[in-house]
Amino acid sequence: MFIPKHWRLSRLIWLLLVLEFPFTVANLALFGIASPDLYRTKLWQEGGNHGFNSDPSTILYAYANYRPVHTPVVWSSFNTQYNLVIGVLSMFIYLTKFTMFIVHVFYPIISIFTHLLLVALWAVSVHVQTAPDTIDPKRENHGAPWYITKSCSISSTKQIEGYCEQAKSAFAVSVVMLILFVIHTMVSIWSLFPSKEQKEAHRLWQAEKKAEREKWSPASDMTAEQQWQHMWELQQLPRTPGTAGGLKSPITPRSRAFNSLQGDLPLRENQFQSFPQ
Repeated sequence: MFIPKHWRLSRLIWLLLVLEFPFTVANLALFGIASPDLYRTKLWQEGGNHGFNSDPSTILYAYANYRPVHTPVVWSSFNTQYNLVIGVLSMFIYLTKFTMFIVHVFYPIISIFTHLLLVALWAVSVHVQTAPDTIDPKRENHGAPWYITKSCSISSTKQIEGYCEQAKSAFAVSVVMLILFVIHTMVSIWSLFPSKEQKEAHRLWQAEKKAEREKWSPASDMTAEQQWQHMWELQQLPRTPGTAGGLKSPITPRSRAFNSLQGDLPLRENQFQSFPQ
């Protein structure tokens, strides 16, 4: 079985590449604006005021009572920085694979490893953005944060409502990116299974290569003993006249004919004789 180098749904790959670009740019813009902490702590505080999740002051009270707790990952700086980093990495990978696809060297086997990596990265991104908040027993939230599950209109101010919409948009872009990479991975895996036309084309190509090798290798059909006999006979052939025993000028038919005519040229003997007065 051979590994195909051609895509079975090349038009779908073009569509995925076209769709991926604007979402990659949107992800970079949204998380670039949110970095390092434009609205993360404000949304945390807003959810705490409504009782949807813990309050940022819970961390301070825990430290004051010698009960250190970790900041929930959904409200931590890791959330913003991680998504910003994988956004930059995704843009680099996109430019590379788009160029390789144009020059027809982005094979399905390469695509599988590339997009499996991207699927893993964006799956972690979605998990981080929907991580639970359980540091406050009175206001535990085991699901996604409030700005994802609830309407932004419940915000106390217009500014918080705008921040809520930005965070909701960033999460939606992350989900779309994950879906695109999952589809791309599935198409890549499917393209590894050759169609009947690809199998027939590969069989014909192998037959042509075999015929070409047999054409330029006449001893390929011989047994090992016959090949040894053939090489021995080649070694017993006489060498080219004039070359044995050192570096000499070989005797060619032209030189042999010229040497034989040297003594039969009548003008050579009389070319320096004077003519009578």
